[in-house]
Amino acid sequence: MIKLIPLVPLFPLLGFLVNGFFGKKLSKSLSGSIASIAVLASFIISVLAFIELNGSTNKSNVIDVFSWINAGDLKIPFQFLYDNLSSLFLLIITGIGFLIHVYSTGYMHDDEGFSRFFTYLNLFVFFMLLLVLGNNYLITFVGWEGVGLCSYLLIGFWFKNTAYNNAAKKAFIMNRIGDLGFLLGIFLIYITFGSITYTDIFDKAGSVPTSTITAIALLLFVGAMGKSAQLPLYTWLPDAMAGPTPVSALIHAATMVTAGIFMVVRSNIFYSISDVASETVAIVGGITALFAACIGLLQNDIKKILAYSTVSQLGLMFLGLGVGAYSSAVFHVTTHAFFKALLFLGAGSVIHAMGGEQDIRKMGGLKGKIKITFLTMFIATIAISGLPPFSGFFSKDELLAHVYEHSKALWLVGMLTSILTAFYMFRMLYLTFYGKFRGTHEQEHHLHESPPSMTFPLIILAILSALGGLLGLPEFLHLPNWMHHQIGEVIIMKGKSLITLSHEVELILMCLAVAAAAASIFFAYNLYLKNKVLPVANESELKSWQRLIYNKFYVDEIYEALIRKPIDAVSDVLYKYVDVAIIDGVVNGVGSAVKGVGSVVRLAQNGNIGFYIISMIMGIVFIVLFTLLYR
Repeated sequence: MIKLIPLVPLFPLLGFLVNGFFGKKLSKSLSGSIASIAVLASFIISVLAFIELNGSTNKSNVIDVFSWINAGDLKIPFQFLYDNLSSLFLLIITGIGFLIHVYSTGYMHDDEGFSRFFTYLNLFVFFMLLLVLGNNYLITFVGWEGVGLCSYLLIGFWFKNTAYNNAAKKAFIMNRIGDLGFLLGIFLIYITFGSITYTDIFDKAGSVPTSTITAIALLLFVGAMGKSAQLPLYTWLPDAMAGPTPVSALIHAATMVTAGIFMVVRSNIFYSISDVASETVAIVGGITALFAACIGLLQNDIKKILAYSTVSQLGLMFLGLGVGAYSSAVFHVTTHAFFKALLFLGAGSVIHAMGGEQDIRKMGGLKGKIKITFLTMFIATIAISGLPPFSGFFSKDELLAHVYEHSKALWLVGMLTSILTAFYMFRMLYLTFYGKFRGTHEQEHHLHESPPSMTFPLIILAILSALGGLLGLPEFLHLPNWMHHQIGEVIIMKGKSLITLSHEVELILMCLAVAAAAASIFFAYNLYLKNKVLPVANESELKSWQRLIYNKFYVDEIYEALIRKPIDAVSDVLYKYVDVAIIDGVVNGVGSAVKGVGSVVRLAQNGNIGFYIISMIMGIVFIVLFTLLYR
């Protein structure tokens, strides 16, 4: 089955081509089925290949697809690298991706762009699969840029809305900033190693000066900051909620934002060698995690609450990567894919029931109306809050244990992030599903559970969110930590990724984290259920510190004032005085001169034969005189 791995990205590509060329001629059910079956076929092959890989002694398989670039000394074959890391990401991408495709058949059923949506969705999955399978940085970069393109197309899917188009452009441009760093990193890798193939590079990395490795690692991390929405390149991700909700689930759980995590883990040798780079990753991740968690406290849009939770959780993952906890970070990527996909699809079910409403201030009392959605979202909320025995508890606490061993200050940042996460997630749950309904009578009359095509993925993801922690059972229970073994195979310098805390200290940290999360949830319960506190309807009623958080610390406004407006001002000057006055002036002047000369010369072509004869004679006389005078 490993030999069939090239079919994994091929099936979604075929689905993209079929829907792209013939989608408008197909029925909606057939168009959605083709797209879903394409991803399902990839998932089946991924599962079978995964089973074969784990039963084999060869954990790293290079698969030649075709000869790609061969120019002088530059030889870049199109190869796939199938190992423990890529095999796990294939399962996440195709498995979660399939459930999102099935969900979308119900969610997008009445949309006029149905086939176009599934065309983009299949293309998105194809590029993400290409990203994780590539055996060199160039193939990874092609997938990297591809998911950026697809995010632009899907965020701005409803392109008749100017605000949605602006959100799509913002995502595209901010990712280009990060991608420039990634591209420069690839150039530096080629200059340093003479190759961009992973196996060639990693074998030689130990003989390269640390300063060069640091530069490479930091440039690659700039790319990860853009794609995985870390400070200061994070503001595109909350605005990406402009796209349809299944798109948000795909971006946040199975594709785009996990690309940065994957790339750092794949390049783990650079970060293991460079303490400066790894420390930078940890600090940026920690600050982003806490910063985004603070913003999430007072958001009222159900999708934006989840968006900031994604930014925060990604920050925790980078915090883990920075301290060398690669397997723990990937473990959290996996569990996060389960409960974050569930949360977004659950939010979509809520929005579907509410007739498009996304403001949690206008919800309430929904648990009796949409019971499956409530129960599944309740499980996901417990999971992301880190309560046992759900999946988030195992992955987050294992990650924080690594951080504690590395830095008590960064561990405290991670703990505060977890406490805030539990609070704002249960705030969302309480305000959405409990209390009295606060919407309109028309919305209340419209309330109903989503169709089976939407609830089936919710149930499957709820099971995974509840049981996913079994993939990485803590070692102090004397049970095999499957995730640590799985990812440990691709970690080149394993010393930094090993935890040496005693079981007693691990248990204390775990109990402390659970107690803190439980206290945070209890505080949210007292505030929003017992005392029935509701978010204020008017921003002017907020206190100054609340207004600061509610307005997301005015980061967008700061970017507007310091970056966009100065660039716009310079652009206006260049447009008026360089483009219009000089360039257009010269081009239009030449055109006007030619037009003027032509308007005069055309008078000679008047159709009068006598005039032509006189002109010819005068010409001959002029030639004869010129010849006589200048002989």
